[in-house]
Amino acid sequence: MTTPDPKAFWNDRFAAAGEGFVFGRDPNDFLVREVGRLPPGSEVLSVADGEGRNSVFLAEAGHRVDALEFAPAAVAKSRQLARERQVTINLIEADVFDWAWPEAAYDAVVAIFIQFARPAQRPALFARMMSALRPGGLLLLQGYTPKQLEYGTGGPSAVENLYTESLLLDAFAAHEIVLLRTHESVIDEGAGHKGMSALVDVVVQRVAD
Repeated sequence: MTTPDPKAFWNDRFAAAGEGFVFGRDPNDFLVREVGRLPPGSEVLSVADGEGRNSVFLAEAGHRVDALEFAPAAVAKSRQLARERQVTINLIEADVFDWAWPEAAYDAVVAIFIQFARPAQRPALFARMMSALRPGGLLLLQGYTPKQLEYGTGGPSAVENLYTESLLLDAFAAHEIVLLRTHESVIDEGAGHKGMSALVDVVVQRVAD
């Protein structure tokens, strides 16, 4: 049995929606709640940004945004959404595992439902996100917990790709955990994320080296 190519899988999923948006056009609720932590005019990286809902929202809030996404169909929709909302985002079409991550380049990194990363890949990805932050910069991350498998309203089917509070505490032990919250909430993010969901929110501040 062959393993599906992740880029092809996601590109096909975004393309199959036609003019629709798999995860909707509205920003993630956690991001909306926490965006006030960012200084005005922050330089922000949105990781695996998808169809642009979060990067466009950040640009509308006055931030300078790099949107990292590897699926061409999603990048095209991001470009369309930014044009409709009359904002500018810098679209970077690249795989998170292959991209040449900059060092200390951003005031904030946003990572919403990036749970495609397998356990073996996760430490390097988390480390790259933190090193891309300037000292004092913030990582805003939301994901699903293992209880999400009971709801089946979005996210991966592999429990090892899901987050627990202890996993996140360990992963970011070298930095300051500003917020860590597990909750069950109804989300409505297109057809891709819809219904009662088991979530964990974390805000991490990079400490000075």
